[in-house]
Amino acid sequence: MGRLFGTDGIRGIANTELTADLAFRTGMGGAYVLTKTVTHRPRILIGKDTRKSGDMLEAALTAGLCAIGAKVIPLGIVPTPAVAYLTRKYKADAGVVISASHNPCEYNGIKFFNSEGYKLSDDIEDEIEKYIFGEKKIEEMPTHGRVGYVMKNHDALEDYVSYAVSTAPCRLRGFKVAIDCANGANYAAAFKALSKLGADVEAIHNTPDGVNINSRCGSTHMESLQSYVVSIGADVGIAFDGDADRMLAVDEKGNIIDGDQIMAVCAKFMKEQGRLAKNTCVVTVMSNLGLSVMAEKNGINLPKTKVGDRYVLEEMLKEGYVIGGEQSGHIIFLEHNTTGDGLVSAIQFLSVLKMTGQKASEAAGIVKVLPQVLCNATVKTENKDKYTEDPEISGYIQELEKEFAGEGRVLIRPSGTEPLVRVMIEGSDKDYIQKRAEALAKMIEERLG
Repeated sequence: MGRLFGTDGIRGIANTELTADLAFRTGMGGAYVLTKTVTHRPRILIGKDTRKSGDMLEAALTAGLCAIGAKVIPLGIVPTPAVAYLTRKYKADAGVVISASHNPCEYNGIKFFNSEGYKLSDDIEDEIEKYIFGEKKIEEMPTHGRVGYVMKNHDALEDYVSYAVSTAPCRLRGFKVAIDCANGANYAAAFKALSKLGADVEAIHNTPDGVNINSRCGSTHMESLQSYVVSIGADVGIAFDGDADRMLAVDEKGNIIDGDQIMAVCAKFMKEQGRLAKNTCVVTVMSNLGLSVMAEKNGINLPKTKVGDRYVLEEMLKEGYVIGGEQSGHIIFLEHNTTGDGLVSAIQFLSVLKMTGQKASEAAGIVKVLPQVLCNATVKTENKDKYTEDPEISGYIQELEKEFAGEGRVLIRPSGTEPLVRVMIEGSDKDYIQKRAEALAKMIEERLG
């Protein structure tokens, strides 16, 4: 049986792959593993994004948590990083998020945070899976007054907004900021927080209806924000994804500012202030070569991890670094939160622009981005890791690596959450690398699909 937990929790189409029964068993297994050593009644928070299926999964998950004897505190619709923060603030034993992040509305997911607000290790997830699949049995089920219950919390959103505002080193008066909330979990929090900081905020895609989350909007579909920023004369635009753990920006000219550029701007400023621990910013292998050039010029170290914010965080915690993230805009400011936080990242980026007096385009220009193309090859789930074993595919990859050596690169990686192999090629000629990436993706699909 394949691993249930991917790189960011459990994901699947709600009610067919991610069923109420699976959510119930996940609640039981997660609560049991994460709280079996506590001597008090466990307290577990649940937050969710705006997907219609969230109510169904929350009910089932809550039942599983209560079956283990937990006091369950539903937070309502809040960003993923809010659950990480509030788990610590409320001194809960664990936090759970019901969300499929940037995926379309038919998908949903479940991910856990431990009592310190960190995502779970592979070992802990593997143990939870054993209980979900029945490989391990829960020794004793609580009865009588030891059965769990639900206690509402009505201050979660305001508590998170206050925390996000507290991370700002300056006010944002005089800044006109356009935000795209992806019809997701940040539809209320982002406007509240940036307005409290004095920014003139204009919002789009902030009317969720349960099915329009990430639909042609947010950080995966930037076109409407790009045109909106220009049309209203905003100084900058900020786009969140569905669960608001990531953000991208748009400059005053309508150009996209990606996660690499945002990290470069913030890390350089932190270094100038003496706040960049060990002069290091942690990134992944997907980061653009342009970021590496910028880092070298500015004396910033740039260790690279596997793709996934959990691997970035592991490196940060191991070595004591304070900033790291992904090109996709999933950025961790460890001074402030234990996970990627789109709203906090936006506030840090906007604060740098305000304090330096730079326009967004000027600040982001420190990274000269090399064209990158990404093609997905749909394959059978069991074949995701077999591209290296196929002689025709591996031979073609070696040919491309030799061709682009010194002037670009080739990166192949299986998706952690979907039946896909992702093909990324970086080089100077976008049209050419697009053709080469499409050809390789097609070959992988034909041989492993």
